[in-house]
Amino acid sequence: MEYTTLGDTGTTVSQLCFGTWRFGRATGDLENETTREEAHELLDAARDHGINFIDTANVYGDPDGTSEEWIGEWLADRDVDREDLVIASKVYFEFDGWGEPGPNDSGLGRKHIRAQIEGTLERLGTDYLDVYYIHRWDDETPIEETMSVLTDLVREGKVNHLGASTMAAWQLTKALWTSDVEGLERFDVTQPMVNAAHYDAVGDYLDVCADRDLAVCPYSPLAGGFLTGKYERTEDGGVEAPDGSRGAFDDLFEDRYATDRAWDVLEAVESVADELEASPAQVSLRWLMEQDRFTCVPIVGARSPDQLAENVGAVDLELSDEQFERIDAARDGSE
Repeated sequence: MEYTTLGDTGTTVSQLCFGTWRFGRATGDLENETTREEAHELLDAARDHGINFIDTANVYGDPDGTSEEWIGEWLADRDVDREDLVIASKVYFEFDGWGEPGPNDSGLGRKHIRAQIEGTLERLGTDYLDVYYIHRWDDETPIEETMSVLTDLVREGKVNHLGASTMAAWQLTKALWTSDVEGLERFDVTQPMVNAAHYDAVGDYLDVCADRDLAVCPYSPLAGGFLTGKYERTEDGGVEAPDGSRGAFDDLFEDRYATDRAWDVLEAVESVADELEASPAQVSLRWLMEQDRFTCVPIVGARSPDQLAENVGAVDLELSDEQFERIDAARDGSE
């Protein structure tokens, strides 16, 4: 494993982050997409590969909080040194882990954030988070209140760095401006959906990240599995999805990923993979890791240790300028 500095912070992370959104998750007819035992096996595998960066959220799992709880159990069961890991979690969405959500069990108000950080730390069995993301933007709460309470968490030692997930570029800019003007802690890390196949509405956001030296930790770096090459294009332009895959049960899959341009990107990725004797997944991850405008640490959410091992193989690849630009050209529609 190779390591990199997380944006403009002093924290060093593995070039891949392990995502745990599948832990205890029920999706359609699929219950417990990753069981507790499987979750611990995957965490063992991630650690063995040198991954020190783990991503979760207070609402991952069924009920909410299951993912954090299983990570906390793994930390205790394996007697893992907390200082060896960089752990990130999130806050915003309605939380049902304590029963029926109440009127203050969502959003980015002071009351909800205060309650959720305590629950997150308890489930993880830790005194602090390395990164605490706002999971979405809250139109109902002034950003000054949100940044103020997050700043308090940093100064109390409960959080090391602040992160922002999916939002508009102007919202990210407003939050950064508020921090500057009010003398508050700022976001150092972002988590947008970025991958070679998905190019819609992220350009301005990434420009802000590059300008302010924010780390980018993209979720869905393989476009829901589309960039692994396991999907086939049908004669009518649809997608033939393997049983149990994202495309088999996600109605948004075709609209989000399987566009004409995305198929062109996949073709370019597969051609580079053939040249490097690598898998399309490895090339897609490497394309993200080699972004030069900002630190880019893709979040991989493997189903099995073998799949995780394949993803980790991206660390050993190196794309030539021509190969990188070939994928870029397909993504921009300029090939």
